Amino acid sequence: MARLVVVLLLAGLTAAEASDRSSPSPTLTGIERTSLYLLAGDYRRALEACEQGIQDRPSAEAYLHLTYVYQAIDAYLEQLSRDESWMAVEQLYLNLAYRHTEDLVDPPGGLARMAKEMIQTSVRQQADVSAAMAVRLNKVVSDRLWQEQTQWRNTHPTTWWQAFPEAWIR
Repeated sequence: MARLVVVLLLAGLTAAEASDRSSPSPTLTGIERTSLYLLAGDYRRALEACEQGIQDRPSAEAYLHLTYVYQAIDAYLEQLSRDESWMAVEQLYLNLAYRHTEDLVDPPGGLARMAKEMIQTSVRQQADVSAAMAVRLNKVVSDRLWQEQTQWRNTHPTTWWQAFPEAWIR
């Protein structure tokens, strides 16, 4: 299903049109599920899915998927900052901060610009850590995935953070 969504998006369809043409499936792979979370902009669940993937089956690939999500958050924040979309920064902050219904009665606070700086500092540090772990596990695989990621970013410079590289989902 995530492959379908990525293909439809690359074909020029909007996320809504792609979503209408696909339905949720309980048999999604971890990377397909994470890819849908990225598409939706649900970075907290994307991070959680990657962390679960590392718990279930640690590998260089799993650590680099996590690294990619951290970098996607960083790039998304940069784009929001350039666009001066501070309301969207606050929404991202809330997406990352809220985990359970009790957060609704005791919400974490934060100004958008401060939240941006705090989130970016943290995701950059965590991306470096998870990337180093991936290299320790398998440098050859890490190098290949970095090349695929670089090609994906170059091909989609303003939206790459909305999905994993196509080569990762095949």
